Amino acid sequence: MDRYRVDERIGGGATADVHRAWDRVAEREVAIKLFHSAPCPAQRHRQARELRILDRLRHPGLIPLYDSGIENGRTYLVMRLVPGPALADRIAGGPLPVEDTIGLGARLADALSYVHRTGITHRDVKPANVLLGPDGPLLGDFGVAQGADGNRSTTSGSVVGTAAYMAPEQVRGQPVGPPADIFALALVLLECLSGQREYLGSVTESAVARLLREPKVPEGLPSQFADLLRRMGDRDPSGRPDAREVAAVLGGAALTPLRPRRKRRVASLFKTATVAFSPG
Repeated sequence: MDRYRVDERIGGGATADVHRAWDRVAEREVAIKLFHSAPCPAQRHRQARELRILDRLRHPGLIPLYDSGIENGRTYLVMRLVPGPALADRIAGGPLPVEDTIGLGARLADALSYVHRTGITHRDVKPANVLLGPDGPLLGDFGVAQGADGNRSTTSGSVVGTAAYMAPEQVRGQPVGPPADIFALALVLLECLSGQREYLGSVTESAVARLLREPKVPEGLPSQFADLLRRMGDRDPSGRPDAREVAAVLGGAALTPLRPRRKRRVASLFKTATVAFSPG
């Protein structure tokens, strides 16, 4: 890693630390995700899978991978560093306006549409993995993503993801595909609107709640947006729209305005959503 000057730690999780760094060759700031040392075989498999997935993906709504390698037995990923808070931090400050939520949803759905077309399911769409930067929201952390071939480091019947944003099929340990990401995106957008998670309680209570009821869509939303959220939150995966349709409805449809007399152009606000690098 002689090419990089590794600076302060800016984030991290159970599997890796994220540092701000300087790329001496490209002369730019980057983010380096440095996995913890001496991983078990399952962790090595997960790291290798994340690297393969990130190396395939190129989309303005995703955080790009610049470089990777191994240093002193620790795998590292070099990615774009985008200044800005996580969506989770923004929501902690209060609900987002309806128009901003629609714009953010359109951008994320477009990114997911691309991801799904490449045969990948993210499996962990949540506000902490959406970062807000100057050029729009960016989805990150593909650490538990799964390819279309079903190759994954978890065994059949196991549960992968974050409980608060899991689809019913994830909670049941059933096969998971792109519809699970759509359900999670619906929960993210509802959280943007309300300022709190849709399914509260302990991990178990939150997970079980979605098996008993579909997400509640607040009143007063543009009718087309409200209908889309209901379909995205369908407990039956086959009843959910795909990401391409979600992006089309949110990004190009003429939504019924919340207050018609103000004649606000929702589409003009799609550019206001922002995001950055997810520590993962």
